[in-house]
Amino acid sequence: MNATTKKKLGRVIQAVLIAAVIFTVLAGAVYAATHPAGSMYATAWALVPPVVAIGLALATKEVYSSLFIGIVVGALFYSGFSFEGTMIHVFEEGMIQVLTDPGNIGIIIFLVVLGILVCLMNRAGGSAAFGAWASTHIKSRVGAQLATMLLGVFIFVDDYFNCLTVGSVMRPVTDGHKVSRAKLAYLIDSTAAPVCIIAPISSWAAAVAGFVDGEDSMSLFVQAIPFNFYALLTIVMLVGLILMKVDFGPMATYERQAMEGTYEVENEETATPTEVPANGRVINLVLPILLLIVCCVVGIIYTGGFFSGTSFVESFANSTASLGLAMGSVVALILTLIFFGIRRVMNMEEMMDCVPEGFKTMVPAILILTFAWTLKAMTDSLGAAPFVEGLIKGSAQNLMMFLPAIIFVIACFLAFATGTSWGTFGILIPIVVDAFSTNHTLMIIAISACMAGAVCGDHCSPISDTTIMASAGAQCNHVQHVSTQLPYALSVALISFLTYLLAGFVQSAWICLPVGAALVIGYLLLMKAIQNRKASAVR
Repeated sequence: MNATTKKKLGRVIQAVLIAAVIFTVLAGAVYAATHPAGSMYATAWALVPPVVAIGLALATKEVYSSLFIGIVVGALFYSGFSFEGTMIHVFEEGMIQVLTDPGNIGIIIFLVVLGILVCLMNRAGGSAAFGAWASTHIKSRVGAQLATMLLGVFIFVDDYFNCLTVGSVMRPVTDGHKVSRAKLAYLIDSTAAPVCIIAPISSWAAAVAGFVDGEDSMSLFVQAIPFNFYALLTIVMLVGLILMKVDFGPMATYERQAMEGTYEVENEETATPTEVPANGRVINLVLPILLLIVCCVVGIIYTGGFFSGTSFVESFANSTASLGLAMGSVVALILTLIFFGIRRVMNMEEMMDCVPEGFKTMVPAILILTFAWTLKAMTDSLGAAPFVEGLIKGSAQNLMMFLPAIIFVIACFLAFATGTSWGTFGILIPIVVDAFSTNHTLMIIAISACMAGAVCGDHCSPISDTTIMASAGAQCNHVQHVSTQLPYALSVALISFLTYLLAGFVQSAWICLPVGAALVIGYLLLMKAIQNRKASAVR
Protein backbone atom coordinates (compact mmCIF):
# COMPACT_ATOMS: atom_id res chain seq x y z
CA MET A 1 0.00 0.00 0.00
CA ASN A 2 1.62 3.28 -1.12
CA ALA A 3 1.56 6.58 0.79
CA THR A 4 -1.23 8.10 -1.33
CA THR A 5 -3.51 5.10 -0.78
CA LYS A 6 -2.78 5.20 2.97
CA LYS A 7 -3.72 8.89 3.10
CA LYS A 8 -6.95 8.26 1.23
CA LEU A 9 -7.81 5.35 3.53
CA GLY A 10 -7.03 7.50 6.56
CA ARG A 11 -9.38 10.23 5.32
CA VAL A 12 -12.15 7.68 4.73
CA ILE A 13 -11.72 6.31 8.26
CA GLN A 14 -11.77 9.84 9.69
CA ALA A 15 -14.94 10.66 7.77
CA VAL A 16 -16.62 7.45 8.95
CA LEU A 17 -15.69 8.08 12.59
CA ILE A 18 -16.88 11.69 12.50
CA ALA A 19 -20.13 10.62 10.79
CA ALA A 20 -20.62 7.95 13.47
CA VAL A 21 -20.15 10.57 16.21
CA ILE A 22 -22.72 12.90 14.58
CA PHE A 23 -25.19 10.03 14.14
CA THR A 24 -24.72 8.96 17.79
CA VAL A 25 -25.37 12.46 19.11
CA LEU A 26 -28.47 12.82 16.91
CA ALA A 27 -29.70 9.41 18.06
CA GLY A 28 -29.20 10.55 21.66
CA ALA A 29 -31.21 13.69 20.96
CA VAL A 30 -34.09 11.65 19.53
CA TYR A 31 -33.93 9.26 22.50
CA ALA A 32 -33.96 12.13 25.01
CA ALA A 33 -36.90 13.78 23.23
CA THR A 34 -39.03 10.60 23.23
CA HIS A 35 -38.24 9.33 26.75
CA PRO A 36 -38.78 10.79 30.24
CA ALA A 37 -36.09 12.94 31.87
CA GLY A 38 -33.29 10.88 33.38
CA SER A 39 -34.04 7.80 31.25
CA MET A 40 -30.43 7.76 29.99
CA TYR A 41 -29.14 7.18 33.54
CA ALA A 42 -27.41 3.81 34.13
CA THR A 43 -27.81 2.74 30.50
CA ALA A 44 -25.32 2.18 27.67
CA TRP A 45 -25.71 5.90 26.87
CA ALA A 46 -23.53 6.60 29.95
CA LEU A 47 -20.46 5.32 28.06
CA VAL A 48 -21.16 7.26 24.84
CA PRO A 49 -19.42 10.59 25.81
CA PRO A 50 -15.95 9.04 26.38
CA VAL A 51 -16.34 6.86 23.28
CA VAL A 52 -17.13 10.02 21.27
CA ALA A 53 -14.07 11.79 22.70
CA ILE A 54 -11.76 8.85 22.02
CA GLY A 55 -13.11 8.30 18.51
CA LEU A 56 -12.68 11.96 17.58
CA ALA A 57 -9.17 12.09 19.09
CA LEU A 58 -8.06 9.09 17.03
CA ALA A 59 -9.76 10.41 13.87
CA THR A 60 -8.67 14.05 14.04
CA LYS A 61 -5.34 13.66 15.93
CA GLU A 62 -6.52 16.63 18.02
CA VAL A 63 -7.02 15.99 21.74
CA TYR A 64 -8.34 19.23 23.26
CA SER A 65 -11.39 19.74 21.04
CA SER A 66 -12.18 15.99 21.05
CA LEU A 67 -12.26 15.87 24.84
CA PHE A 68 -14.35 19.04 25.04
CA ILE A 69 -16.89 17.69 22.53
CA GLY A 70 -17.14 14.50 24.62
CA ILE A 71 -17.79 16.64 27.70
CA VAL A 72 -20.52 18.60 25.91
CA VAL A 73 -22.16 15.38 24.67
CA GLY A 74 -22.23 14.06 28.25
CA ALA A 75 -23.77 17.30 29.52
CA LEU A 76 -26.38 17.27 26.73
CA PHE A 77 -27.40 13.73 27.65
CA TYR A 78 -27.56 14.61 31.36
CA SER A 79 -29.63 17.78 30.84
CA GLY A 80 -31.98 16.32 28.23
CA PHE A 81 -30.48 18.66 25.59
CA SER A 82 -31.36 21.79 27.59
CA PHE A 83 -29.00 24.70 26.80
CA GLU A 84 -28.99 26.12 30.33
CA GLY A 85 -28.69 22.70 31.93
CA THR A 86 -25.83 21.78 29.62
CA MET A 87 -23.86 24.95 30.43
CA ILE A 88 -24.33 24.48 34.17
CA HIS A 89 -23.33 20.82 34.03
CA VAL A 90 -20.21 21.47 31.91
CA PHE A 91 -18.85 24.25 34.07
CA GLU A 92 -20.35 24.39 37.58
CA GLU A 93 -20.89 20.65 38.06
CA GLY A 94 -18.05 19.59 35.79
CA MET A 95 -14.92 21.64 35.15
CA ILE A 96 -15.09 23.88 38.23
CA GLN A 97 -15.94 20.95 40.49
CA VAL A 98 -13.00 18.80 39.33
CA LEU A 99 -10.63 21.76 39.65
CA THR A 100 -11.71 22.33 43.27
CA ASP A 101 -11.20 18.68 44.18
CA PRO A 102 -8.23 18.49 46.63
CA GLY A 103 -6.87 15.31 45.03
CA ASN A 104 -6.85 16.82 41.54
CA ILE A 105 -5.29 20.08 42.73
CA GLY A 106 -2.57 18.05 44.48
CA ILE A 107 -1.73 16.34 41.18
CA ILE A 108 -1.63 19.70 39.35
CA ILE A 109 0.72 21.14 42.01
CA PHE A 110 2.94 18.08 41.65
CA LEU A 111 2.98 18.50 37.87
CA VAL A 112 3.89 22.18 38.06
CA VAL A 113 6.66 21.62 40.62
CA LEU A 114 8.08 18.79 38.53
CA GLY A 115 8.09 21.04 35.46
CA ILE A 116 10.01 23.66 37.45
CA LEU A 117 12.48 21.05 38.71
CA VAL A 118 13.12 19.78 35.18
CA CYS A 119 13.73 23.33 33.98
CA LEU A 120 16.12 23.96 36.89
CA MET A 121 18.06 20.76 36.16
CA ASN A 122 18.34 21.69 32.47
CA ARG A 123 19.51 25.25 33.25
CA ALA A 124 22.00 23.90 35.80
CA GLY A 125 23.49 21.61 33.15
CA GLY A 126 22.45 18.47 35.03
CA SER A 127 20.52 16.89 32.14
CA ALA A 128 23.32 17.54 29.62
CA ALA A 129 25.99 16.32 32.06
CA PHE A 130 24.01 13.16 32.79
CA GLY A 131 23.58 12.59 29.06
CA ALA A 132 27.34 12.98 28.55
CA TRP A 133 28.05 10.60 31.47
CA ALA A 134 25.51 8.07 30.23
CA SER A 135 26.98 8.14 26.73
CA THR A 136 30.22 6.72 28.15
CA HIS A 137 28.45 4.01 30.20
CA ILE A 138 25.39 3.16 28.08
CA LYS A 139 26.78 2.17 24.72
CA SER A 140 23.74 1.20 22.65
CA ARG A 141 20.07 1.79 21.92
CA VAL A 142 19.32 -1.52 23.64
CA GLY A 143 21.18 -0.36 26.74
CA ALA A 144 19.36 2.99 26.79
CA GLN A 145 15.97 1.27 26.56
CA LEU A 146 16.84 -1.35 29.20
CA ALA A 147 18.08 1.38 31.55
CA THR A 148 14.81 3.29 31.06
CA MET A 149 12.80 0.14 31.78
CA LEU A 150 14.82 -0.73 34.90
CA LEU A 151 14.47 2.79 36.28
CA GLY A 152 10.72 2.60 35.68
CA VAL A 153 10.54 -0.70 37.57
CA PHE A 154 12.62 0.77 40.40
CA ILE A 155 10.29 3.76 40.88
CA PHE A 156 7.22 1.69 41.72
CA VAL A 157 5.58 3.74 44.47
CA ASP A 158 3.30 5.83 42.22
CA ASP A 159 2.55 5.95 38.50
CA TYR A 160 2.40 9.76 38.17
CA PHE A 161 5.72 10.07 39.95
CA ASN A 162 7.15 7.28 37.81
CA CYS A 163 6.09 8.81 34.47
CA LEU A 164 7.51 12.25 35.04
CA THR A 165 10.66 11.25 36.93
CA VAL A 166 11.74 8.54 34.46
CA GLY A 167 11.06 10.93 31.58
CA SER A 168 13.18 13.68 33.14
CA VAL A 169 16.11 11.38 33.88
CA MET A 170 16.19 9.22 30.76
CA ARG A 171 15.21 11.67 28.02
CA PRO A 172 18.82 12.87 27.54
CA VAL A 173 20.01 9.27 27.31
CA THR A 174 17.39 8.04 24.83
CA ASP A 175 17.77 11.20 22.73
CA GLY A 176 21.52 10.58 22.58
CA HIS A 177 21.03 7.00 21.40
CA LYS A 178 18.43 7.95 18.77
CA VAL A 179 15.43 6.39 20.51
CA SER A 180 12.24 8.16 19.43
CA ARG A 181 10.17 10.07 21.99
CA ALA A 182 7.27 7.76 21.04
CA LYS A 183 9.29 4.72 22.16
CA LEU A 184 10.40 6.51 25.32
CA ALA A 185 6.75 7.32 26.14
CA TYR A 186 5.84 3.64 25.65
CA LEU A 187 8.68 2.49 27.93
CA ILE A 188 7.59 4.98 30.58
CA ASP A 189 3.89 4.13 30.35
CA SER A 190 4.56 0.38 30.43
CA THR A 191 6.60 0.59 33.64
CA ALA A 192 4.17 2.94 35.40
CA ALA A 193 0.73 1.44 36.07
CA PRO A 194 1.70 -2.15 35.10
CA VAL A 195 4.51 -2.11 37.68
CA CYS A 196 2.56 -0.21 40.37
CA ILE A 197 -0.30 -2.75 40.20
CA ILE A 198 2.04 -5.63 41.14
CA ALA A 199 3.96 -3.71 43.85
CA PRO A 200 2.52 -4.31 47.36
CA ILE A 201 4.00 -1.03 48.57
CA SER A 202 2.49 1.51 46.19
CA SER A 203 -0.37 3.97 45.96
CA TRP A 204 -2.13 1.50 43.64
CA ALA A 205 -1.98 -1.33 46.17
CA ALA A 206 -3.45 1.08 48.70
CA ALA A 207 -6.28 1.97 46.30
CA VAL A 208 -7.13 -1.68 45.60
CA ALA A 209 -7.03 -2.53 49.31
CA GLY A 210 -9.51 0.25 49.99
CA PHE A 211 -12.13 -1.35 47.71
CA VAL A 212 -12.07 -4.81 49.38
CA ASP A 213 -14.48 -5.08 52.32
CA GLY A 214 -14.73 -8.01 54.70
CA GLU A 215 -11.44 -9.60 53.59
CA ASP A 216 -7.72 -9.28 54.39
CA SER A 217 -7.20 -6.78 51.57
CA MET A 218 -3.39 -6.75 51.49
CA SER A 219 -3.23 -10.55 51.58
CA LEU A 220 -5.69 -10.73 48.66
CA PHE A 221 -3.58 -8.21 46.72
CA VAL A 222 -0.37 -10.25 47.20
CA GLN A 223 -2.14 -13.51 46.22
CA ALA A 224 -3.49 -11.82 43.06
CA ILE A 225 -0.04 -10.73 41.81
CA PRO A 226 0.85 -14.01 39.98
CA PHE A 227 -2.54 -13.88 38.21
CA ASN A 228 -2.11 -10.26 37.07
CA PHE A 229 -1.32 -11.44 33.57
CA TYR A 230 -1.54 -8.13 31.71
CA ALA A 231 0.97 -6.39 34.01
CA LEU A 232 3.42 -9.30 34.04
CA LEU A 233 3.13 -10.02 30.31
CA THR A 234 3.63 -6.32 29.53
CA ILE A 235 7.04 -6.56 31.21
CA VAL A 236 7.80 -9.72 29.20
CA MET A 237 6.75 -7.82 26.06
CA LEU A 238 9.05 -4.90 26.95
CA VAL A 239 12.10 -7.10 27.48
CA GLY A 240 11.35 -9.03 24.28
CA LEU A 241 10.89 -5.89 22.16
CA ILE A 242 14.16 -4.42 23.40
CA LEU A 243 16.39 -7.50 23.24
CA MET A 244 14.95 -8.83 19.97
CA LYS A 245 15.10 -5.34 18.39
CA VAL A 246 11.63 -5.63 16.94
CA ASP A 247 9.05 -2.86 16.41
CA PHE A 248 5.82 -2.90 14.46
CA GLY A 249 2.91 -0.62 13.62
CA PRO A 250 3.42 3.16 13.68
CA MET A 251 6.24 2.74 16.24
CA ALA A 252 8.45 1.10 13.61
CA THR A 253 8.18 4.22 11.43
CA TYR A 254 9.14 6.62 14.24
CA GLU A 255 11.99 4.39 15.39
CA ARG A 256 13.36 4.23 11.85
CA GLN A 257 13.13 8.04 11.59
CA ALA A 258 14.96 8.40 14.93
CA MET A 259 17.82 6.17 13.75
CA GLU A 260 18.01 8.04 10.45
CA GLY A 261 17.98 11.42 12.22
CA THR A 262 14.71 12.56 10.62
CA TYR A 263 12.48 12.18 13.70
CA GLU A 264 11.00 15.56 14.64
CA VAL A 265 10.41 16.66 18.23
CA GLU A 266 7.07 18.47 18.27
CA ASN A 267 8.29 21.38 20.41
CA GLU A 268 11.96 22.21 19.99
CA GLU A 269 11.91 23.95 23.39
CA THR A 270 11.56 20.52 24.97
CA ALA A 271 14.62 19.11 23.20
CA THR A 272 17.20 17.91 25.71
CA PRO A 273 20.26 20.19 25.98
CA THR A 274 23.38 18.46 24.69
CA GLU A 275 26.04 21.09 25.37
CA VAL A 276 27.28 20.86 28.96
CA PRO A 277 27.71 24.29 30.64
CA ALA A 278 30.90 25.03 32.56
CA ASN A 279 29.20 24.41 35.90
CA GLY A 280 27.14 21.45 34.66
CA ARG A 281 27.57 18.36 36.83
CA VAL A 282 25.73 15.04 37.04
CA ILE A 283 24.96 15.86 40.69
CA ASN A 284 22.80 18.75 39.45
CA LEU A 285 20.38 16.14 38.11
CA VAL A 286 20.89 13.19 40.45
CA LEU A 287 20.48 15.06 43.74
CA PRO A 288 17.17 16.80 42.82
CA ILE A 289 15.77 13.45 41.61
CA LEU A 290 16.87 11.70 44.83
CA LEU A 291 15.41 14.53 46.90
CA LEU A 292 12.17 14.21 44.96
CA ILE A 293 11.98 10.44 45.53
CA VAL A 294 12.74 10.65 49.25
CA CYS A 295 10.51 13.65 49.94
CA CYS A 296 7.57 12.21 47.99
CA VAL A 297 7.78 8.83 49.74
CA VAL A 298 7.98 10.61 53.10
CA GLY A 299 5.05 12.81 52.10
CA ILE A 300 2.93 9.78 51.11
CA ILE A 301 3.57 7.82 54.32
CA TYR A 302 3.07 11.01 56.37
CA THR A 303 -0.47 11.38 55.00
CA GLY A 304 -1.07 7.72 55.95
CA GLY A 305 -0.12 8.32 59.58
CA PHE A 306 3.33 6.70 59.61
CA PHE A 307 4.74 9.32 62.00
CA SER A 308 1.77 8.79 64.33
CA GLY A 309 2.57 5.12 64.91
CA THR A 310 1.00 3.46 61.85
CA SER A 311 3.10 0.74 60.21
CA PHE A 312 4.87 1.44 56.92
CA VAL A 313 2.59 -0.83 54.86
CA GLU A 314 -0.59 0.47 56.52
CA SER A 315 0.53 4.07 56.02
CA PHE A 316 0.66 3.40 52.26
CA ALA A 317 -2.79 1.81 52.44
CA ASN A 318 -4.21 4.83 54.29
CA SER A 319 -2.29 7.51 52.38
CA THR A 320 -3.56 10.38 50.27
CA ALA A 321 -1.09 10.09 47.41
CA SER A 322 -1.91 13.41 45.73
CA LEU A 323 -1.37 15.36 48.97
CA GLY A 324 1.83 13.47 49.73
CA LEU A 325 3.21 14.08 46.23
CA ALA A 326 2.32 17.78 46.37
CA MET A 327 3.98 18.33 49.77
CA GLY A 328 6.99 16.16 48.97
CA SER A 329 7.65 17.81 45.61
CA VAL A 330 7.48 21.33 47.09
CA VAL A 331 9.94 20.39 49.85
CA ALA A 332 12.25 18.82 47.22
CA LEU A 333 12.03 22.01 45.13
CA ILE A 334 12.99 24.20 48.09
CA LEU A 335 15.94 21.96 48.98
CA THR A 336 17.06 21.98 45.32
CA LEU A 337 16.97 25.78 45.21
CA ILE A 338 19.06 25.91 48.40
CA PHE A 339 21.54 23.38 46.95
CA PHE A 340 21.94 25.31 43.68
CA GLY A 341 22.26 28.57 45.63
CA ILE A 342 25.02 27.21 47.88
CA ARG A 343 26.94 25.83 44.88
CA ARG A 344 26.34 29.11 42.98
CA VAL A 345 25.13 27.18 39.97
CA MET A 346 22.57 29.94 39.29
CA ASN A 347 21.62 33.18 40.94
CA MET A 348 18.16 33.77 42.42
CA GLU A 349 16.87 35.61 39.36
CA GLU A 350 17.89 32.76 37.05
CA MET A 351 16.28 30.19 39.35
CA MET A 352 13.04 32.17 39.55
CA ASP A 353 12.95 32.41 35.75
CA CYS A 354 12.51 28.62 35.79
CA VAL A 355 9.18 28.92 37.64
CA PRO A 356 7.08 30.26 34.72
CA GLU A 357 9.15 28.25 32.21
CA GLY A 358 8.53 25.01 34.10
CA PHE A 359 4.84 25.82 34.48
CA LYS A 360 4.59 26.47 30.74
CA THR A 361 5.98 23.02 29.84
CA MET A 362 3.23 21.37 31.91
CA VAL A 363 0.29 23.43 30.55
CA PRO A 364 -0.63 20.87 27.82
CA ALA A 365 -0.68 17.99 30.34
CA ILE A 366 -2.72 20.04 32.84
CA LEU A 367 -5.21 21.05 30.17
CA ILE A 368 -5.70 17.47 28.96
CA LEU A 369 -6.00 16.22 32.55
CA THR A 370 -8.63 18.85 33.35
CA PHE A 371 -10.69 17.85 30.34
CA ALA A 372 -10.24 14.13 31.14
CA TRP A 373 -11.38 14.64 34.75
CA THR A 374 -14.38 16.63 33.56
CA LEU A 375 -15.28 13.92 31.04
CA LYS A 376 -15.16 11.35 33.86
CA ALA A 377 -17.51 13.57 35.88
CA MET A 378 -19.95 13.52 32.94
CA THR A 379 -19.74 9.71 32.79
CA ASP A 380 -20.29 9.40 36.54
CA SER A 381 -23.32 11.68 36.43
CA LEU A 382 -24.88 9.48 33.74
CA GLY A 383 -24.58 6.37 35.93
CA ALA A 384 -21.79 4.37 34.29
CA ALA A 385 -21.04 2.56 37.58
CA PRO A 386 -24.55 1.12 38.22
CA PHE A 387 -24.86 0.19 34.52
CA VAL A 388 -21.69 -1.92 34.61
CA GLU A 389 -22.60 -3.37 38.03
CA GLY A 390 -25.90 -4.64 36.63
CA LEU A 391 -24.10 -6.07 33.60
CA ILE A 392 -21.68 -8.07 35.75
CA LYS A 393 -24.24 -9.34 38.28
CA GLY A 394 -26.54 -10.49 35.48
CA SER A 395 -23.92 -12.91 34.13
CA ALA A 396 -22.08 -13.90 37.32
CA GLN A 397 -23.91 -17.12 38.10
CA ASN A 398 -24.12 -18.57 34.60
CA LEU A 399 -20.53 -18.10 33.41
CA MET A 400 -18.39 -18.87 36.47
CA MET A 401 -15.40 -20.43 34.71
CA PHE A 402 -15.44 -17.86 31.92
CA LEU A 403 -16.00 -14.91 34.26
CA PRO A 404 -12.30 -13.98 34.83
CA ALA A 405 -11.88 -13.47 31.07
CA ILE A 406 -15.23 -11.63 30.84
CA ILE A 407 -14.32 -9.39 33.80
CA PHE A 408 -10.97 -8.64 32.14
CA VAL A 409 -12.73 -7.48 28.95
CA ILE A 410 -15.33 -5.41 30.83
CA ALA A 411 -12.62 -3.79 32.98
CA CYS A 412 -10.59 -3.03 29.82
CA PHE A 413 -13.52 -1.34 28.14
CA LEU A 414 -14.63 0.57 31.24
CA ALA A 415 -11.12 1.89 31.98
CA PHE A 416 -10.59 2.72 28.30
CA ALA A 417 -13.87 4.62 28.09
CA THR A 418 -13.55 6.47 31.40
CA GLY A 419 -9.75 6.86 31.49
CA THR A 420 -9.51 5.70 35.10
CA SER A 421 -8.17 2.48 36.61
CA TRP A 422 -9.07 3.36 40.18
CA GLY A 423 -12.67 4.14 39.22
CA THR A 424 -12.84 0.73 37.54
CA PHE A 425 -11.50 -0.95 40.70
CA GLY A 426 -14.15 0.84 42.73
CA ILE A 427 -16.95 -0.44 40.49
CA LEU A 428 -15.85 -4.03 39.85
CA ILE A 429 -13.86 -5.30 42.86
CA PRO A 430 -16.75 -5.16 45.39
CA ILE A 431 -18.97 -7.01 42.87
CA VAL A 432 -16.28 -9.66 42.30
CA VAL A 433 -15.72 -10.23 46.04
CA ASP A 434 -19.46 -10.69 46.54
CA ALA A 435 -19.93 -12.96 43.48
CA PHE A 436 -17.06 -15.34 44.36
CA SER A 437 -17.43 -15.43 48.15
CA THR A 438 -17.79 -19.24 48.07
CA ASN A 439 -14.76 -19.90 45.82
CA HIS A 440 -11.63 -18.25 47.19
CA THR A 441 -9.29 -19.20 44.31
CA LEU A 442 -11.67 -17.93 41.64
CA MET A 443 -12.14 -14.76 43.70
CA ILE A 444 -8.37 -14.15 43.59
CA ILE A 445 -8.27 -14.77 39.82
CA ALA A 446 -11.30 -12.53 39.22
CA ILE A 447 -9.82 -9.71 41.34
CA SER A 448 -6.56 -9.96 39.39
CA ALA A 449 -8.57 -9.92 36.12
CA CYS A 450 -10.29 -6.75 37.28
CA MET A 451 -6.97 -5.10 38.14
CA ALA A 452 -5.29 -6.30 34.93
CA GLY A 453 -8.21 -5.16 32.75
CA ALA A 454 -8.31 -1.78 34.44
CA VAL A 455 -4.59 -1.28 33.84
CA CYS A 456 -4.94 -2.46 30.24
CA GLY A 457 -7.81 -0.06 29.49
CA ASP A 458 -5.94 2.73 31.24
CA HIS A 459 -2.81 1.89 29.22
CA CYS A 460 -4.72 2.11 25.93
CA SER A 461 -6.92 5.12 26.64
CA PRO A 462 -5.96 8.56 25.28
CA ILE A 463 -7.94 10.19 28.12
CA SER A 464 -6.14 8.26 30.88
CA ASP A 465 -4.18 10.48 33.26
CA THR A 466 -1.28 7.99 33.27
CA THR A 467 -1.13 8.00 29.46
CA ILE A 468 -1.16 11.81 29.54
CA MET A 469 1.62 11.83 32.15
CA ALA A 470 3.74 9.45 30.05
CA SER A 471 3.41 11.80 27.07
CA ALA A 472 4.38 14.73 29.29
CA GLY A 473 7.32 12.85 30.81
CA ALA A 474 8.69 11.90 27.40
CA GLN A 475 7.76 15.31 25.92
CA CYS A 476 6.04 13.37 23.14
CA ASN A 477 2.99 14.37 21.11
CA HIS A 478 0.08 12.79 22.97
CA VAL A 479 -1.78 11.34 19.98
CA GLN A 480 1.52 10.00 18.62
CA HIS A 481 2.11 8.23 21.93
CA VAL A 482 -1.38 6.70 21.96
CA SER A 483 -1.28 5.55 18.33
CA THR A 484 2.16 3.93 18.69
CA GLN A 485 1.42 2.26 22.03
CA LEU A 486 -1.98 0.84 21.05
CA PRO A 487 -0.76 -2.08 18.83
CA TYR A 488 1.61 -3.25 21.58
CA ALA A 489 -0.94 -2.92 24.38
CA LEU A 490 -3.71 -4.64 22.38
CA SER A 491 -1.37 -7.53 21.52
CA VAL A 492 -0.67 -8.17 25.22
CA ALA A 493 -4.38 -7.67 26.00
CA LEU A 494 -5.40 -10.44 23.58
CA ILE A 495 -2.82 -12.85 25.01
CA SER A 496 -3.94 -11.94 28.55
CA PHE A 497 -7.56 -12.66 27.61
CA LEU A 498 -6.60 -16.14 26.37
CA THR A 499 -4.59 -16.71 29.55
CA TYR A 500 -7.58 -15.74 31.72
CA LEU A 501 -9.75 -18.19 29.76
CA LEU A 502 -7.26 -20.91 30.70
CA ALA A 503 -7.04 -19.67 34.31
CA GLY A 504 -10.79 -20.01 34.80
CA PHE A 505 -10.42 -23.78 34.31
CA VAL A 506 -6.96 -24.76 35.63
CA GLN A 507 -6.86 -22.08 38.39
CA SER A 508 -3.06 -22.18 38.60
CA ALA A 509 -0.75 -19.23 37.92
CA TRP A 510 2.21 -21.59 37.54
CA ILE A 511 0.57 -23.12 34.46
CA CYS A 512 -1.06 -20.00 32.99
CA LEU A 513 1.81 -17.53 33.35
CA PRO A 514 4.42 -19.60 31.44
CA VAL A 515 1.81 -20.23 28.72
CA GLY A 516 1.14 -16.46 28.46
CA ALA A 517 4.89 -15.64 28.38
CA ALA A 518 5.45 -18.26 25.66
CA LEU A 519 2.63 -16.75 23.59
CA VAL A 520 4.21 -13.27 23.92
CA ILE A 521 7.64 -14.51 22.83
CA GLY A 522 6.11 -16.51 19.97
CA TYR A 523 4.16 -13.45 18.83
CA LEU A 524 7.32 -11.31 18.86
CA LEU A 525 9.21 -13.95 16.87
CA LEU A 526 6.40 -13.87 14.31
CA MET A 527 6.51 -10.05 14.09
CA LYS A 528 10.31 -10.19 13.79
CA ALA A 529 10.01 -12.63 10.87
CA ILE A 530 7.45 -10.37 9.16
CA GLN A 531 9.71 -7.37 9.73
CA ASN A 532 12.71 -9.19 8.20
CA ARG A 533 10.63 -10.29 5.21
CA LYS A 534 9.53 -6.70 4.57
CA ALA A 535 13.12 -5.46 4.85
CA SER A 536 14.27 -8.10 2.35
CA ALA A 537 11.50 -7.12 -0.07
CA VAL A 538 12.57 -3.46 0.08
CA ARG A 539 16.17 -4.40 -0.76
